[in-house]
Amino acid sequence: MKDFKKYYIIPASPEELYRALTTEITIRLWTGDLVTIDPTVGGEFSLWDGAIEGKFIALEPFNKIVQQWYFGEQEVPSIVTLKLHEHKKGTSFEVNHVNIPDEAYDDIVAGWTETYVESLLEFYEDEEESN
Repeated sequence: MKDFKKYYIIPASPEELYRALTTEITIRLWTGDLVTIDPTVGGEFSLWDGAIEGKFIALEPFNKIVQQWYFGEQEVPSIVTLKLHEHKKGTSFEVNHVNIPDEAYDDIVAGWTETYVESLLEFYEDEEESN
């Protein structure tokens, strides 16, 4: 098992980013794919047509989201903690993903930067251009 932690700057307020991570219609807009989500403690979610699936463990509006990601039969849960901190350029988006299966680590790390965060950045850059 491996862990991954990184900070990204997203050009949106913590409130906007929190809503983008927990509201089905907004997630569909920035992922461009099928999404199901129940943003309640214990509620499950599926992003990118099932490429990422899990459940919510904790939700602190506009501040923190804790999720368990499913990787099949895993003894120790894979936990994702997303923290949102105000930043002069929007939000410092802290990703802390622990207990990633060794065989999935490289794909997960690439996915965080090249797919998940890149999609959010493109969404907010498009929003700025349309205003």
